[in-house]
Amino acid sequence: MRAPRHHLGEMVSSVLGSLFRKPATIRYPYAPFKMPDRFRGPPKWESDKCIGCKLCSRDCPSQAITITKVGEKRFDQTVDLGKCVFCGQCAETCPRKVITMTPDFELAQIDKQNLKITYHASPAPAAPAPQPAAAPEPAKGAGEPTV
Repeated sequence: MRAPRHHLGEMVSSVLGSLFRKPATIRYPYAPFKMPDRFRGPPKWESDKCIGCKLCSRDCPSQAITITKVGEKRFDQTVDLGKCVFCGQCAETCPRKVITMTPDFELAQIDKQNLKITYHASPAPAAPAPQPAAAPEPAKGAGEPTV
């Protein structure tokens, strides 16, 4: 059996019709792309609110999270995005809701060390300097008028 032959007219009409249709692809590198809601990208910490309970590092299935104490009630968080599977378990486990999953998706790096991100806690507020004792007010003497 012979395959049916397409007519030249059908092909031309199909080509001309596709010239005026919206393209099926996106112009990604040239136009910004917004990821859909609830997309799980890399985790992000609010370091100043972290209490150092380390539940996030215990629940991480890929062992990508490290919590380090850097001062009195101050903790640094390090996440290795090369190990992270972006499951969001750390964000769900955190009792203080310090961790959020970001919509970032452009994570390609040449050097593997650039995939380790450390969130540093801000330095502890300095204790206020002691104020010098105020000079006592002179007592009102007999020569001063009273009002």
